[in-house]
Amino acid sequence: MSLLLTPSQQEQVVAAIRSAELVTSGEVRVHIETNCLESDVIERAKQVFADLGMHRTDLKNGVLFYLATDDRKFAVLGDKGINERVPDNFWNNVRDTMRAHFKKNEFAEGLSQGIQLAGEQLKTFFPRQANDINELSDDISFG
Repeated sequence: MSLLLTPSQQEQVVAAIRSAELVTSGEVRVHIETNCLESDVIERAKQVFADLGMHRTDLKNGVLFYLATDDRKFAVLGDKGINERVPDNFWNNVRDTMRAHFKKNEFAEGLSQGIQLAGEQLKTFFPRQANDINELSDDISFG
């Protein structure tokens, strides 16, 4: 259960995931928890990535949007298939777009726009294939 997003806002985020996945073979997940269990948000995002089985995609092209609400931390983490092919600053504009919305407490909008932007950027490196299958759940997971 998320106190951060209303049920309709959760639907908005899931719709953004589904929309992004229409243009890329990349697989997007969102995970929200109250506290980051590690001092380094990237390390926690890596743990969640593994816990969700996101490393099991064929092309190693999963993307995790991780939020720790009470700690006010978030991360965007791509699997090794993505990180091997994209420039180092690939996630910067996604992060900056999300941060601008989060500062205004617009969490659903920040997530939705970040997901859409990630999908648009990923389609260059991982275009959607005719035989594309949804390898990971589109539902938001909660810690």
